Amino acid sequence: MAITFGENAPFRCDIVGSFLRPDVLKQARADFEAGAIDAARLKTVEDIAIRDLVAKQKTAGLKVITDGEFRRSYWHLDFMWGFQGIERRTSREGYQFHDEETTADTAVVTGPITGENHPFVEHFKFVNALSDENHVARQTMPAPIQTFAEVTLDRCDGQIESLRAAYPTDEALADAIAAAYRQVIADLYEAGCRNIQFDDCTWGIYCDSNFTAKTGLKPVDIQKISELGVNLNNAAIEDQPDDLVINTHVCRGNYHSTYAFEGGYDPIAPYLFANEDVRAFYLEFDTPRAGGFEPLAHIADGKYVVLGLVTSKQPDLEDKEAVKARIAEASKYVPLDHLCLSPQCGFASCEIGNKLTEEEQWAKIALVQEIAKEVWG
Repeated sequence: MAITFGENAPFRCDIVGSFLRPDVLKQARADFEAGAIDAARLKTVEDIAIRDLVAKQKTAGLKVITDGEFRRSYWHLDFMWGFQGIERRTSREGYQFHDEETTADTAVVTGPITGENHPFVEHFKFVNALSDENHVARQTMPAPIQTFAEVTLDRCDGQIESLRAAYPTDEALADAIAAAYRQVIADLYEAGCRNIQFDDCTWGIYCDSNFTAKTGLKPVDIQKISELGVNLNNAAIEDQPDDLVINTHVCRGNYHSTYAFEGGYDPIAPYLFANEDVRAFYLEFDTPRAGGFEPLAHIADGKYVVLGLVTSKQPDLEDKEAVKARIAEASKYVPLDHLCLSPQCGFASCEIGNKLTEEEQWAKIALVQEIAKEVWG
């Protein structure tokens, strides 16, 4: 049965998913890592913080609710560590962002990858119990191609050797990752989940002309890599129930208010925008680093685009009229009734968070809400 607009995401005023962690939660996680409190005490603190966050999301007028990723250290690695056959390891170095390096962790394949008993299913059940007829609970997770990229990056000693002992070929690895995702998605659906969001930083790499020039990647290489990414993501979401909405957010990195890559969507648009089987694309357009709207011409008919025109990296509020003018510009490529608005990313993709206060965070959400009402009514 087709889902009409407004029943499920995207919504005119939307979010990407993560929120700033309150100090009490940051302290509890540090205490847990230090062995000062046990897992049960940490969960109690997390539960209280998530209930408070969901109440704030509802008060802010949002139609979608999330747990803010409050039970995670990272937007992506914690999910990967939840698979059978993947383990947490310390990497040689963190990810290199603009003027900053992240904390150093990675994911290593140690055996057959499967999706049974993934901890995020229980995390979702907690949030879903706080939903109602006016609010949809969303589960965010890294895209399948993001997991593929992480376990093949050789970020710690022995990572590739361990991977190839389990999966001698990339094809076998991709098949296993897709199957593991299908298991997690099926378990989430059984738990009541009807809105899943893939978060995907892999595309930003190939939009960055400095990176592609430095690595010698040619257009034919980008095509091959893009087709792998789209095919893997699609394999993970094929044959899903009609009432399950799966969307994707495409990111250039979001860590402590800095970024990893820059460049317009032009190199990957003919593959990602045209062929990925999601309902909506949540896209960063908050700075000139993201390029123009022209690549949106590749968006397949019937798909939605959530314009990330309000930055989550800086506290200053955008000019409403300027944002509305940019929405009008984007509507030259995607019909206005298939456009929505959100912050360009989450407010805390990792627990360190971006450089703004909680008050400033909610002011950003309020601005998105105001603009959405003025544009779409």
